[in-house]
Amino acid sequence: MGRGVKVAVIGGVFAVMVGGAGYGAYNVVSALDGGGGSSGSEAKSGPPDKDEVAETSQKFFAAWEKGDATTAAGYTNNASIAGTLLTAYGEDAHIGGVEITPGKATGTSVPFTVKAKVSYEGTTKPLGYKSTLTVVRGETSGRALVDWEPSVVHPDLKDGDTLVTAESATPQIQAVGRDGAVLSKEKYPSLGPILAKLREKYGDKAGGTPGVELAVRHTAADAPDTPLLTLTEGEPGKLRTTLSASVQAAAEKAVKQYDESSVVAVKPSTGEVLAVANNRADGFNAAFQGTVAPGSTMKIITAAMLIDNGVTTMNGPAPCKETAVWKSQTFHNLTGMQPNESATLANTFMRSCNTGFIKLIDEVTDSSLTQEAQERFGLGQNNWQTGIVSFDGSVPASPGPDRAANAIGQGKVQMNPLNMASVTATAITGEFHQPYLVPFDLDDRKPATAKGLPQSTASQLKQMMRLTATQGTAVNAMSGLSGDIGAKTGSAEVDGHAVSDSWFTGFRDDVAAAAMVQGGGHGGDAAGPIVAGVLRAGG
Repeated sequence: MGRGVKVAVIGGVFAVMVGGAGYGAYNVVSALDGGGGSSGSEAKSGPPDKDEVAETSQKFFAAWEKGDATTAAGYTNNASIAGTLLTAYGEDAHIGGVEITPGKATGTSVPFTVKAKVSYEGTTKPLGYKSTLTVVRGETSGRALVDWEPSVVHPDLKDGDTLVTAESATPQIQAVGRDGAVLSKEKYPSLGPILAKLREKYGDKAGGTPGVELAVRHTAADAPDTPLLTLTEGEPGKLRTTLSASVQAAAEKAVKQYDESSVVAVKPSTGEVLAVANNRADGFNAAFQGTVAPGSTMKIITAAMLIDNGVTTMNGPAPCKETAVWKSQTFHNLTGMQPNESATLANTFMRSCNTGFIKLIDEVTDSSLTQEAQERFGLGQNNWQTGIVSFDGSVPASPGPDRAANAIGQGKVQMNPLNMASVTATAITGEFHQPYLVPFDLDDRKPATAKGLPQSTASQLKQMMRLTATQGTAVNAMSGLSGDIGAKTGSAEVDGHAVSDSWFTGFRDDVAAAAMVQGGGHGGDAAGPIVAGVLRAGG
């Protein structure tokens, strides 16, 4: 949106708007006495009753419809904050002709529908949406008041947001996939925030012209406007992306199976991101920006470290004991896992035995895992240039018990699905290709580099992941997939959470994917089916 437009940040008074129907004829009394109560009467207490809820919401709606901000804000429990947003509703967003239709109240909650018009420089478009308000008892006045939340005015508004109608700050983009298919947020909903970021960064470079929009303007400096309604179409610029329409569709479908889930798919031979999807209540792009423990998927890097440092090999010893003690901390395996004193690294890997890895940590240093992650897998150096904001993983050198915990994806290690999809890609090819979403030559970005793995190490990692997918902990999730397949499961314990995070990463031919489901439990139970669904779509 044009940044010269006057913008108010929630707090102030309301602009005069065209009166609507609805409650416009309601006799609104002064907000100062709360709607006609005697100033000398005793303040009420307890939750508002049915009549108070109806009366307060009716008066608030009537003032809103009439464009009387002072009165409308006075019926809330935060008049100054409410006033500015309601003012912006009329002055900056150019919304008028407001008609509000309340639904049936549930206790103190009142759903309602808003119909209005947005008018700007001779163009008028209808606007409609639904929202909800709650009536509470004023702490000091005892009045029944609307509990103020920005979402009362529009469900997409959060604290600090406002509404603006103006020429967009950047032209719209038409994002297209690797096969030329148009990638819209309507068809691929979880791409919405990502497309907004791409528009903000590349709208001026994609060759389009700006239009006029009603949008949510956010307080955060790096947050792009969220368009709500287009009044005048600009000319979208075409932006090439690496995404595959078919893989993206599969990712969208897969994450719908589980709340708080995220998945990324990449092409191991190039680093191109084929899909990214999130199903989260907070709208956060955890697939690219998450910073959580990856659980046993981290054992891919740990196994590489052990092989590269000459500690063991795929067919070398990695005894799986019932428990392992490191620096006075006792580590356990998953419940029900049978110890195997003669286990090889491949057997310990495919069964995801924690103690088999812990027992070998004494053979390396506090910084060995960090060096492996950075130098071989390109992680943890804050230099990935994907095209949008991303977190590049973190594997800090850790003394004491955390050295062992890091090795099994706990401790201080932090990852996201983008990182782990890249780890799998590097593991099976031996080469690190920094993941990317838009071509590097679009803005002369320089990809991060790493020396990758010795081919003998990569060959062993790939074979161990194949065994895991066909005989180990990933067999159920990966069953039915054809081609060259491999995987690694993971469960990450989170302090204060009864259920662990579910992690899974795998490959099928030239596609690698990783997923996490926060609070999803075992890796094969939740994240596994997501990855399998994405791999099934192919590249």
